[in-house]
Amino acid sequence: MKENFYFAKSLEEDFYTKTLKGKEKVNFQSIQDMIKKKVIKPNTKSFGRNFRLSTSILSPDYLKTYRPQGIIFQTDVSPAYVLPFDLVVLSDAKKIIVHYYRIKDNLHLYYNHELIAGFEKFLFKDFKKLIENFSSLDEVWRAVNSFRVKAGHKSLPLSKRRLIEYNEAVFEKPVPIKPVAIFGYNEKSRELAREYGLPHFRSARDFYKKVSKVG
Repeated sequence: MKENFYFAKSLEEDFYTKTLKGKEKVNFQSIQDMIKKKVIKPNTKSFGRNFRLSTSILSPDYLKTYRPQGIIFQTDVSPAYVLPFDLVVLSDAKKIIVHYYRIKDNLHLYYNHELIAGFEKFLFKDFKKLIENFSSLDEVWRAVNSFRVKAGHKSLPLSKRRLIEYNEAVFEKPVPIKPVAIFGYNEKSRELAREYGLPHFRSARDFYKKVSKVG
């Protein structure tokens, strides 16, 4: 893609992506494999969507990540589509969970929910179109809550706002990458960065502030 985006792929504490085999969550791809092969593979099947890889495009409004550690990369491949938030906010789940650690052992139940009819209005072909439609997170928050209420679902309480503070850039095929940095608070993230000669940052926010001079 022409834009010089930085993508963040958050990983679990062991620096793997996971996938489901039946009801069981299993290791799928390690960060070591991603860096050595320079490819990240789609690993998630949920909410009736195609098998996919969910990442986030870093920008001034989108500096949080789904998990506190992972890899930052660039790619010449465009996402299949981009959403202004975590896909879960468009689901019919009665109880939407913000923190992954609270659902990680029951993904087979949580990911089995359906998406609310009309959810496609929040899917954009690229990040530019997303920003053209939603210039601020406040705008996103109002729009998604209005959508949910009109569809007969509850609006989201402020405690769920974190779910709109990172976007989802979705790929449906393996993504060739240029590894750029590793982020995370734990010592393992620092060790991996040293092992592979990549810069280390405590968070994706810290990385973006450094490369873009954002305060």
